[in-house]
Amino acid sequence: MAASFRRVAILGTGLIGGSFALALRKYAPGAVVAGWDKEHVLRHARERGAIDEGFGELPLVVAGADLIYVALPVGHTIELLPELARLASPQALVTDASSTKRSVCAAAAECFSANGGACFLGGHPMAGKEISGIAAADAELFRGSKYALIRKPRNENKVAPGDPRITKFVALLKRLGAEPVWLDAETHDRAAAIVSHLPQLLAVALAGVVRDQTDETGLPVTLAGRGLRDALRLAGSPYSVWRDIILTNSDNLDRALDQLIQSLEQLRGDLRTRALEEKFAAAGELYKILRDMQ
Repeated sequence: MAASFRRVAILGTGLIGGSFALALRKYAPGAVVAGWDKEHVLRHARERGAIDEGFGELPLVVAGADLIYVALPVGHTIELLPELARLASPQALVTDASSTKRSVCAAAAECFSANGGACFLGGHPMAGKEISGIAAADAELFRGSKYALIRKPRNENKVAPGDPRITKFVALLKRLGAEPVWLDAETHDRAAAIVSHLPQLLAVALAGVVRDQTDETGLPVTLAGRGLRDALRLAGSPYSVWRDIILTNSDNLDRALDQLIQSLEQLRGDLRTRALEEKFAAAGELYKILRDMQ
């Protein structure tokens, strides 16, 4: 890929970082890709052909990198930002893939100067699987998915800021098949609470009801079909992935849960009325919109 990143350091070579590495291999094959993770994860990433080099020490992996891609839990990302600001090349772009943005971007603003040096760009690929780890990584994970990029609240421009490193990263995302979407961190976290974090909690709650109602014969679980499995797909995602996401977006999740509880109470009240038909119709229309977005 002409005029793209020459050396990419990926911190965290699990599902997202590993998928980004595999996508680089396929769609930007000229880049040297280095990974930073536990040794057994790096070994698997090498076996899958995702990375050229693996390091357990941060200074070694970021040395000479012009793109540093942080695919770690939110808390770990925040902890590393001061060191990354110190170690990164002045010409580098540092970007993250965290599922919440306010806390990460606020921490980055304290570490990265707006007047030169390494540049930070908050990001969140709206793609994933319920299965984590490098074994689930996929070069096509980002294809057809939105990729949130964070601008400052006062920047009303709908296009990428003028920094050539950011422009180059946006072009790379498009090459990987993603659709970049610009918004501020507050807006991102409110929206993500509704379309990503709330569905996860709903799947956990539904799984709890089904589990608690299952008796010693295995019913009702043994009677379940694909519908329940599809509804509970997100329940397969581990708490370790979601802990920091929930902690850093709990205010928006509180409001989202209040709305969900209110909606469930309305459904309860409409069980014996024709108003339930209207809610089914409205739900079906939203589903059609989501289906047609694919």
